[in-house]
Amino acid sequence: MSRLLGGITTGLLCGITLPGLAMAAPNGQPQPGQLNLSAPATTKMADIVWFHNWLLVLITAISVFVLALLVYVCWRFSAKKNPVPSRLTHHTGLEVAWTIIPVLILVVVAIPSFRILRDQLVIPPADITLKITGKQWYWSWEYPKDNGGFGFDQLMLDDKARLDLINSGKAKADEVPRLLGVDNEAVVPVGKTVRLQVTAADVIHKFAMPAFGLKIDAIPGRLNETWFKAEQEGLFFGQCSFICGQNHAYMPIAIRVVSQERYAAWLAESQKKFAAVDGAPTRVAAVTAQ
Repeated sequence: MSRLLGGITTGLLCGITLPGLAMAAPNGQPQPGQLNLSAPATTKMADIVWFHNWLLVLITAISVFVLALLVYVCWRFSAKKNPVPSRLTHHTGLEVAWTIIPVLILVVVAIPSFRILRDQLVIPPADITLKITGKQWYWSWEYPKDNGGFGFDQLMLDDKARLDLINSGKAKADEVPRLLGVDNEAVVPVGKTVRLQVTAADVIHKFAMPAFGLKIDAIPGRLNETWFKAEQEGLFFGQCSFICGQNHAYMPIAIRVVSQERYAAWLAESQKKFAAVDGAPTRVAAVTAQ
C-alpha cells in the first residue's frame, strides 16, 4: 500500500511539475514505469500534452479548494460550535458567484480546447497523401503515383521473425519491440504535411499514433481523413485501439520519419520491392500474427 501511495504521489508531482521526465521515449514506445503521455513528435501532439498538463493543474487546484471548503464547513458549522443553527437559506452574492465563476472557468478551458480541435480537424494543404486500410489483423498502405505508386501490407513480427532480424543484425532490438515491430515500416519525410485517408475492409478499426496525436476510426465503406507533420526524425509506433476481433492486440503501426534525401532513396528502393502488377500493389505481408 505504501508503494502504491508513493507511486501515485510521484505520478502527480511528475505530471504537474516535471511532465517531461515522466514521458515515454521519443519513439512513442511505452516504457517500464511510464507516467504521462507519449513524448510529442508533432506540434499538434505538443499542444495536446500542454493542454493535458495545464488542465491537470487546474482541476487539482479546484479539487483542493473544494476539499478545503468541505473541511472548513464540517468544522465551522458542527453541532458543537452551532447549538442553535442559522436560519439563513439564501445569499444572493454567493449564488451569483458560484454560478459565474464556473462559467468563466469553462470559457477559459474552451478557448485552447477549440483551437486544438480545429488544428486536428482542418487539414492544411498536404505534401503527401497516403491511404491506409485496416484489415483483420494488419494494415495496408498505399502511396500515390507521385510518391512511388506502390502499396504494401504491414503485419506484426512474431517472436521468431523478430529475433531473426535482431540476431542477423538487420534491425536493432528497439526498432522491432515485441508486439510493436512490423515487417514493413511506412516512411515519410520530416517537416512535410502528410494527409492520411483511413478506411477498413472488414470491421471497424481505429488508427492510433500517440506521438503524432492521431486517433481516427477506420470504417468499412467510409473514408476518414486526418493529418500530421512530424518535426523530428525517428521510428514511431502505434496500434489499433478499437477491439476488432481475436487478434486486435496484434495490429501495430510503425512509421519511420527520415530526411527528404533518405525518403527519396527509400521510394526508389520500394518501387522495386513492392512492384505493382496490372496496377494492383503486390502484397508482401507474409508474417502471421501469433
